[in-house]
Amino acid sequence: MNIPRKPLLLSVAAVGALVVIAVVVARVQAADDKKPAAAASAPKAALTVTTTTPQSANLPVKLSANGSIAAWQEASVGTEANGLRLAEVRVNVGDVVKRGQVLASFAPDTVQVDLNQTRASVAEAEATLAEAAANAQRARELQTSGALSEQQINQYLTAERTARARLDWQRAAARVQELRLRQTQVLAPDNGIISARSATVGAVLPAGQELFRLIRQGRLEWRAEVAAADLTRLKPGMSVQLSTAGGATIAGKLRMVAPTIDAQTRNGIVYVDLSPSPEARAGMFARGEFEIGSGQGLTLPQSAVLLRDGFSYVLRVGPDSKVAEAKVTVGRRVGDRIEITGGLAPDARVVASGGGFLTDGDLVRVVDAAAAKASTRTAANVAGSAAATATK
Repeated sequence: MNIPRKPLLLSVAAVGALVVIAVVVARVQAADDKKPAAAASAPKAALTVTTTTPQSANLPVKLSANGSIAAWQEASVGTEANGLRLAEVRVNVGDVVKRGQVLASFAPDTVQVDLNQTRASVAEAEATLAEAAANAQRARELQTSGALSEQQINQYLTAERTARARLDWQRAAARVQELRLRQTQVLAPDNGIISARSATVGAVLPAGQELFRLIRQGRLEWRAEVAAADLTRLKPGMSVQLSTAGGATIAGKLRMVAPTIDAQTRNGIVYVDLSPSPEARAGMFARGEFEIGSGQGLTLPQSAVLLRDGFSYVLRVGPDSKVAEAKVTVGRRVGDRIEITGGLAPDARVVASGGGFLTDGDLVRVVDAAAAKASTRTAANVAGSAAATATK
């Protein structure tokens, strides 16, 4: 049987085309199967981070010192009256008093009796003087007449001077008793705050016994020890910031640098006037910083610096997006930035935040800070819209 040649050729060509198509499809499918495996074997980023570089900033230069807070001046308030009974105490520790205010009082009975007796003696001396003065005046008038002898005239004149002296003495004694009466009231010598009290009602005290201690004008100062080499850098009028153990901050101003140095410690004392603050107490320990100038330094955000085992570290980001831990030395802190004094190149890229979740050698995905903020805002807006829709 004879088969036509042309249809046979067409059939062979169709079969060949089908074979070619099958081979291409098989290769495409094999390539598609390999893509997920390759993607699965590729390393994944541990965290998406933003980076930053050290920035130069003008930072204050400060000198640190330690010391104690003390009263600027203390006044000892005692009694001048001797052997009197303390009848009343009007103030206690912590009270604010004014100059001339009555702090305590003694029983004035015996002093009042002595004063009355002295005043009676003054009245008697005045009468005696009046009589002696009249006799002396008559003697002077009769001196030229010869009615009285020279001796009698001198006796009258002497009696007048004696009576006048006795009156002056009695008047002085009366003033002493009046002074003793005033001393039965203990007065504040200055404005201030009562810091100690030893007065007890009913006690009979000798003269000079201390009853109260007073912080004059309520002023406190900080007395700090500074090394002799640093004293020349301190000048009166410099600002000081104190930090107490409780975390309070107190402002002050340097008043005086001591003229002498302790031969044992080689330290000098500086005296700093403190601004009124309810946090300050005499006897407290405080750490202070003197602002002695300013200088340039490289800074990083404090979120970029990690503290591990007592040392400071940053995470450098390399060209391969892997982080490497680097130990750095830090210096001054201003606001949310910290000075880097060593261990980091000025052009190094470091993880700006979130370094606590990374370890040395981790792969990170670096994004632009502005883009990260924009995506954060977008996510917040989407969340807000969804919440609003759910509410409706």
